[in-house]
Amino acid sequence: KERICFLDGGMGTRIQAEKLEEADYRGERFKDFNMIDANGVPVSLKGNNDLLVLSKPEMLKDIHKEYFAAGSDICETNTFNGTTISQGEYKMQDAVYEINKKGAELAKQAAAEVTKDEPHKPRFVAGAVGPTSRTLSVSPSVEDPSFRNVTWDELVESYVQQIGGLVDGGVDLLMIETIFDTQNAKAAIFAVDEYFEKTKKERLPVMISATIVDNSGRTLSGQTIEAFFISIKHAKAFTVGINCALGAAQMKKFYKMLVDMNLGWCHVYPNAGLPNAMGGYDEDPEIFSTNVLDYAKDGLLNFVGGCCGTFPSHIKAVADKCKGVKPRKLPEVPKYPCMQLSGLEPCILTPESGFQLIGERCNLMGSAKFKKLVDAYKWDEAMEVCLAQCEKKADVLDFNFDSDLIDGKSAMGKFMRLCVTEPNVAKLPFMIDSSKWPVIEEGLKCVQGKSIVNSISLKVGEEEFLRQARLVQRFGAAVVIMAFDEQGQAATYEDKVRICQRSYRLLRSKLDFNPEDIIFDCNVLTIATGLPEHNSYGIDFINAVAEIKRTCPCVSFSGGLSNLSFSFRGLNS
Repeated sequence: KERICFLDGGMGTRIQAEKLEEADYRGERFKDFNMIDANGVPVSLKGNNDLLVLSKPEMLKDIHKEYFAAGSDICETNTFNGTTISQGEYKMQDAVYEINKKGAELAKQAAAEVTKDEPHKPRFVAGAVGPTSRTLSVSPSVEDPSFRNVTWDELVESYVQQIGGLVDGGVDLLMIETIFDTQNAKAAIFAVDEYFEKTKKERLPVMISATIVDNSGRTLSGQTIEAFFISIKHAKAFTVGINCALGAAQMKKFYKMLVDMNLGWCHVYPNAGLPNAMGGYDEDPEIFSTNVLDYAKDGLLNFVGGCCGTFPSHIKAVADKCKGVKPRKLPEVPKYPCMQLSGLEPCILTPESGFQLIGERCNLMGSAKFKKLVDAYKWDEAMEVCLAQCEKKADVLDFNFDSDLIDGKSAMGKFMRLCVTEPNVAKLPFMIDSSKWPVIEEGLKCVQGKSIVNSISLKVGEEEFLRQARLVQRFGAAVVIMAFDEQGQAATYEDKVRICQRSYRLLRSKLDFNPEDIIFDCNVLTIATGLPEHNSYGIDFINAVAEIKRTCPCVSFSGGLSNLSFSFRGLNS
């Protein structure tokens, strides 16, 4: 609030400068380590920087102290690869908890020692949580775009273990960083919630940092920075920012897009320019700090540091140059926020947006053609049905695999994994549609954008309704609420209003669910059936929408208009 806050610089860069050899990484404890990899080759520990917290702890602590002395307010732990998934590549998965706990303790010791000399300037430690070497959104197989070498559940479990070590080691914050695949980051966010809900400990602030791979302004998994921000907004992060891949000069326009969207604090820690032909970085502290000062003068900085190629000298130069420059002021929070969705690109629904058209051809109950293709496992042809909707300008794509003939859960997972690798499909927000909760959950585990869940209702009772809604929140999705309760479907105006208002009150009071992420479906029912009690169904829907809109601020509405004419089915003559 009062000044720009300074992060540290590159840990890997600083470790490389020590020119360590295999014996340094092994230390005394791992000198006899003799594991063999899958190819029958002895595993080398050289390059496993996280392991140095156990084999060279004093060196690591001294590096943290160098950064704190240079001006860093927050240093990250040396745990970028501190998951069982990443450490498994070195056959070191059994040491993961200890690596994270020790890494946190060393950084905290360094912070305490430096703060003791300067008690007026406390130092803090962020537990570094890296992206792992695997990705949920990109297939490693050229032959099968639906194949993944890691699952959502495996990633979440791996992150929970890492977070446990970092928290037990005493970190002040958590930093989910260098995010090249937003779905990996969503798994890490989910794991943070999981850990703190299970342990009942006070939740630590979370910093979230994306990586833009080049001047396209997209992550490796294809999202723009705006789409990325919408996809992780549910984390209610302490700061959101960008790090790595680009230098400060190249990163600025993308960071500015993030700043314009984010109502909270922002951070940036770029590389020391772009890599040169030798893989090194050419920006010295003077050039790097001058580029960063450009951000500060434009009022864009809350937190700033350095990534690859930056040393304590770079951080000192930045701290000196930016001293006295005012931090970015936070924008005003809008009184009535609007719904934001995302695929690879953002979809922001302002009051001027008008109707959004939901393509329902990839719905086993809405398309006989699609159903035949899925029943026959003709996935490529099924994808053509999906692409045709994109060409016809659908705004949102609905996917439903409820059928007696196939396993809906596995079909949903496979098709979602296919869809997120097809750019023309993946650019749009998805609607994950099923009457079976496990099928919805499977879809959410595969999609990096901010989707819509279709649907939940009070039909299952308050407890289960709130459990499902809480999971929708944790996956970062919006949700369709059907006008059903324990007694059944709302048919009259009064029942539609009563059930929707009750659902809204529960979501807002029990879960603090974002009202702009709620979509009410008040049941468009069939008219002209010959029964007089059905005659008002059309106008009841319209009047119910008006009343719910008046009494439940910020919500949206959906409706299946074709339901109106169901009584005419088969009367083609």
